[in-house]
Amino acid sequence: MSVLALECDRIEDVIGRVLAYHPTADVDLLQRAYDFSARAHEGQQRLSGEPYLKHPLAVASVLCALRLDVPPIAAGLLHDVVEDTVCTFECLENEFGEEIARLVDGVTKIGKVEFKSDEEKQAENFRKMLLSMADDIRVIIIKLADRLHNMQTLNHLHPTRKAEIVRETLEIYAPLANRLGIGWIKNSLEDLCLKSLWPEKYEMLSKKVAKRIQEREAYVDEVTEFVSQKLLEQGIKADITGRPKHLYSIYQKMETQGILFEEVYDLTAIRVTTDTLINCYGILGIVHSLWRPVPGRFKDYIGVPKSNLYQSLHTTVAGPSGEHVEFQIRTEAMHRVAEEGIAAHWRYKDKGKVNTNDEKIFTWLRQLVEWHRDLSDNRQFMNSVKLGLYADVIYVFTPEGAVKELPAGATSIDFAYAVHTEVGHHYFGAKVNGKIVPPSTTLHSGDSVEILTSTTSVPSKDWLKFVQTPSAKTKIKHWIRDAERVRNVALGKKLVEKEMRRQGMTHRELIEIQEFSVLAKHIGFQSTEELLGAVSVGKVSVSQVVKWMMDKLKGGTGVDDGELLPHDRSVKVRGASGLLFHFSRCCNPVPGDHIFGFITRGRGISIHASWCHNLDILECHKERFVDAEWDVLCDRTHRAGISVLTVNRPGLLASVSSTITAGNVNITSADIAETHDAKAAQNFVVEVRHASQLELVIKSVAELEGVFYAKRVPVRPFGSHRFRRSLPPKS
Repeated sequence: MSVLALECDRIEDVIGRVLAYHPTADVDLLQRAYDFSARAHEGQQRLSGEPYLKHPLAVASVLCALRLDVPPIAAGLLHDVVEDTVCTFECLENEFGEEIARLVDGVTKIGKVEFKSDEEKQAENFRKMLLSMADDIRVIIIKLADRLHNMQTLNHLHPTRKAEIVRETLEIYAPLANRLGIGWIKNSLEDLCLKSLWPEKYEMLSKKVAKRIQEREAYVDEVTEFVSQKLLEQGIKADITGRPKHLYSIYQKMETQGILFEEVYDLTAIRVTTDTLINCYGILGIVHSLWRPVPGRFKDYIGVPKSNLYQSLHTTVAGPSGEHVEFQIRTEAMHRVAEEGIAAHWRYKDKGKVNTNDEKIFTWLRQLVEWHRDLSDNRQFMNSVKLGLYADVIYVFTPEGAVKELPAGATSIDFAYAVHTEVGHHYFGAKVNGKIVPPSTTLHSGDSVEILTSTTSVPSKDWLKFVQTPSAKTKIKHWIRDAERVRNVALGKKLVEKEMRRQGMTHRELIEIQEFSVLAKHIGFQSTEELLGAVSVGKVSVSQVVKWMMDKLKGGTGVDDGELLPHDRSVKVRGASGLLFHFSRCCNPVPGDHIFGFITRGRGISIHASWCHNLDILECHKERFVDAEWDVLCDRTHRAGISVLTVNRPGLLASVSSTITAGNVNITSADIAETHDAKAAQNFVVEVRHASQLELVIKSVAELEGVFYAKRVPVRPFGSHRFRRSLPPKS
């Protein structure tokens, strides 16, 4: 579907398109919404210089293409009036009613709130939209229409802001469109991101794809005509068309597989649309009788639909001259779902509620809401959201034959928690296809899984090393944290009692009197149990607690507020007097990273980045976390690791090295190795003063010709990499 063809320049065009698929629509409401929006945005212009009103009209046009009912289209016309004008939610509700006002509020960003970082702002805005989406899924469809038009007009934004929007679109909104089954919006968003990030590559691919399709047009026509003739001979009605792959999917295949454009063979898919389900399988049989199917390339999404409601048969065959040809076979109803996604299942009376049958499929939406409730840390929440949206899925079966959808790479423990939390908590083992397997065994589509449970079995921290689903990780961490909290409170209580006896006091005098609760809150803890848990891990000194309490009982002032204590004049940690500090090797934080302290047993406090790969395990001991921040007055360098994968050719190491040093970054050591597929893995340890400096260098390296990727990695001793042999020096 052409994005540009969607745009309407006048409200009359929008009304005409709505009446074409909904003749009894309340078009007066659309006219009132347009007039209200025109008055509210009067005099406003976009950065391009165009009247602002063109944007709401474009959003309404996309919603018309999805054949939505009147309220969300009216909300699309009004979606910016609360955020960008003096209009209030109450004013909108009085004018258009609760339903439209609620839709507009769902896509309105949180205003008049101070956030610590852009990351926190993004997370809180997404949480707000998520809750609105769970109540009325039309909220996210309006937001997708808004984002689609914004992506078409990015050129007038500041480069930094443009990069932020593109990254957010690729990480959140394109995957969301895919989850909702609106494939053409997902493809359009991804192609627009490619055009914005790498305009030269976009132009190159556009020209090459157009040329290749022109060259293959006769071939595709030959195949479609031959298949059409065979279907007519069998009395099967079908519409057969060729469909080019979108540019971003081609670009992704080239990058991930490390191949050239000329090596991408499946640039075109042939779509066959018929009238009945039986005919779909009949057509599949005919295609397979004409040409040999390619092993491993058949997918039955009719028997086992995707989570976004998509249904189709996919097969790739070795067609005429041995060239690979992909066929997609579906009914007309399935095709509407493939184009419109959840919008094709709309029920006007439901007002945004997902149909009961569809709701069973949209487990990912319920998971998003669960993560919102369970994960208070914004970075963890957004990472879980991205993982849940991006993950490829597999379909496995319970012993009773029920289908469970899991992300690719999931294990039997993920499956157990998908069945029920208590099944996961009491996991003892699993049988996959009738055989007992280790807990870390990866499941595959079609596996039959039986979970074995025991009342004495409990979750293990080791599970966090291989479970894949954010839901399972969250539940495991909660169980371990609760169990450890009980143990820590008991240990803290024993330590306090021992110190009290040494001071000549009794347990009743200290713990069971009201002053102890007052003391806990004064120090900054919510309860006496929380304070005792902190004592058990050394976060608070037991002798200091008893001393403070004795001072309180004697009428003293009690405890002073903790002060920020410097470490090496680069990090400040609150309330950790007398403990040593060190930077964790698992993440090597540098200034600019969000950081936190973790109280270790016997090694003082380790400083971690908030994105640390060990965060899942550390979170099981969250009572040991302490606040930490960088000292802005300190100006020293910190070590960081950079990993670069390139083609193996002379001179490229020199190009990468010079690009790194050109960013005013010192290389302290480097290690080069050849991979099993004859690529070059270049690993560097560098010294930087700020994370932004490191990010700029990595971005510059990634843009070099011949570089597959460049990324930040922890600093590890050389020789620990997985590559087999070192490269000889190249000039």
